[in-house]
Amino acid sequence: MKGSIQTLEVWGELACFSRPELKVERFSYPVITPSAARGIFDAIYVKPSQFRWQIERIEILSPPSYIALRRNEVKEKISVDLVWQWMNGREPPRPILADAEGENTGRTQRQTMALRDVRYRLHARIAPWPGFESMLPAFEQQFQRRASKGKCFYQPYFGCREFPAWFELRPSGACEPPPCPLDLDVGLMLYDVFDLSRPGASTDAPYITLFRARVKGGVLEVPAFDDPAVIKLPGGPL
Repeated sequence: MKGSIQTLEVWGELACFSRPELKVERFSYPVITPSAARGIFDAIYVKPSQFRWQIERIEILSPPSYIALRRNEVKEKISVDLVWQWMNGREPPRPILADAEGENTGRTQRQTMALRDVRYRLHARIAPWPGFESMLPAFEQQFQRRASKGKCFYQPYFGCREFPAWFELRPSGACEPPPCPLDLDVGLMLYDVFDLSRPGASTDAPYITLFRARVKGGVLEVPAFDDPAVIKLPGGPL
């Protein structure tokens, strides 16, 4: 069951959609990935056990422009399970000290090739999970109410949390300015990092999928997750 197209115009000063093959330095794709676009819709409204977002089309409204940055990044991560143990008093908190002395320092400087002054028009549909198809109109109405008032559960961002994304709901059928005239063969691009064939949980292992991204006339058409054009890596989740 397909829902109606929901359209957001999003923009921000900085963005970084990192290529997964580069493990140390950050080098952004020239255009937002479907995974990052889905994350913006999720920040406004999503019920992971009842539906997910399917990105349909990405329109580039500002041509890609790179900027070189050096950023401090934390080298370690704290698991969700460990945080719950701290909250329940089963383990004493052991924070990561970013500015510790000597070999125990928790941060590192990395070079980042980011995008600046980005602006996109994102088109997506709500894809209800089996058993929730009848709730599709209610899902769409709730999203439109929240997006039209600028509400979100957390600040949307462009790839990295320190790069906030601002958004505006665009009405269907509105006369919009055309995307920038850009033709670009991006090559293999990250599609998503989760298995979108079923409802997921925060503890799910990463599931990397890719697709061949071609921008024509400033538009990137995004295939459905079950389309053969989406490459699922053998062996399932990583």
